Amino acid sequence: MSERGGWSALYWNNHDQPRALNRFVDIKNFRNEGATMLAASIHLSRGTPYIYMGEEIGMIDPDYDSMADYVDVESINAYQMLLDQGKSPEQAFKIIQAKSRDNSRTPMQWDASLNAGFSTGTPWLKVGKSYKDINVEKEMDGPIFTFYKELIRLRKEMRIISEGSYLPALEDSQEVYAFERHLDGQKLLVLNHFYGSEVEVAIPAEYQSGRVLLSNYENVELSEKVILKPYQTLAILA
Repeated sequence: MSERGGWSALYWNNHDQPRALNRFVDIKNFRNEGATMLAASIHLSRGTPYIYMGEEIGMIDPDYDSMADYVDVESINAYQMLLDQGKSPEQAFKIIQAKSRDNSRTPMQWDASLNAGFSTGTPWLKVGKSYKDINVEKEMDGPIFTFYKELIRLRKEMRIISEGSYLPALEDSQEVYAFERHLDGQKLLVLNHFYGSEVEVAIPAEYQSGRVLLSNYENVELSEKVILKPYQTLAILA
């Protein structure tokens, strides 16, 4: 895409998939870190990044209690098919919980009031259980929403992010999705760690004396090797 002047639509979430946070992150221990890493991995890349409603505050799947909470016909039909295949009701429900399209269709969580402040009426789907802890009112000054604002600011102010070319980096790594952005002699290296552990990464020589443009952890020191923390994202400007 980059070599031929192509342009991508960059997104993690849509109305037909469970939320990316649940799919790729240990949300119990690293929701903030995982949400910001996932954001950086597309917002610092080449293309147009999209923010799906609730992504900017770290919304998660609703964790419904029973099939009666689901509206999606695909989920209802899939549950019956799983039972017909010999799954127990508990096994079938667990699969639906993880994969239902309704996971990403719950009302936007605005505040901790009834129905998460989405409506004074009855929404077509129940709000997620997390709404009292994860909502816009609470997250406005929180690490995830603040990080998204910084990503948007950087893209607007730095042409290397909005217009630069894309090159894959550290392609042998099994844990880190890395890439470089190049424009007019300027270079940016972006490292995204997709696991809830630490990993050592060798930093290319030209970036070792560079500037940390962005990280979701504080006090990052550059050297020949860097230890990336769980779900850490690190952007280095050469």
